[in-house]
Amino acid sequence: MSRFEDLVAEGEAAPVEGWDFSWFDGRASEERPPWGYANLVAGRIPTADAVLDVQTGGGEVFAGALAAAHGHRPGTVRATESWPPNVALAGDRLRPYGGEVAEAADDADLPYGEAVFDLVVSRHPTVVVWPEVARVLRRGGSYLSQQVGPGSVRELTDFMMGPQPVNDARSPARARAQADAAGLEMVDLREKRLRMEFRDVGAVVHFLRKVVWIVPGFTVAGYARRLAALHERIVEGGPFLAHSQRYLVEARRR
Repeated sequence: MSRFEDLVAEGEAAPVEGWDFSWFDGRASEERPPWGYANLVAGRIPTADAVLDVQTGGGEVFAGALAAAHGHRPGTVRATESWPPNVALAGDRLRPYGGEVAEAADDADLPYGEAVFDLVVSRHPTVVVWPEVARVLRRGGSYLSQQVGPGSVRELTDFMMGPQPVNDARSPARARAQADAAGLEMVDLREKRLRMEFRDVGAVVHFLRKVVWIVPGFTVAGYARRLAALHERIVEGGPFLAHSQRYLVEARRR
């Protein structure tokens, strides 16, 4: 039991700010989508004068794409983020590229004028306010986003909470319909089911603290029995397997 408690304590102590997942090295893994989102963003940046990253997290992915954009620096680099600790992290990361980060709720109007950006990007947004994306894009501008599909990591959700209904509110089909209703033309839409492995219960604890929508309201105390059962399962049978759902969206302002 002491090993179980040590692993849980490690997962509970690990910082959750930003979207750096290096803590999981050797403890959990996730297959990557074949399209390479960060490289796609880096490839689009040289064609844009003004770029916005919506729900940037700690700015890790956006900063990496800016660094890889073949020396091109857009005249305007902006980002939004809803969680105050991440706002500060992202500001530090994006400042070398002339970036500014605005604190804004995920479902709020974007704090920018109309037709400001050539390119709007977003990795794993919790919600997409499609009319706002269309409003801030210039005519001919693009929205490029990698999103979480319905039922992502449902094996872990169901293990912790019991069988749960799958919410299709963020499905690719709905994204297409909402983009069209906002005046955007869908030019690319791809989806992929990806293998995940959790090799110890500490990795599960950290993951559920960091990716809060997998088990809403998760706490170690509230799920102590299920965590103990999961620890036993991993010890006896090897890594806990799950699957993430990802889809790529590219839409253009008509």
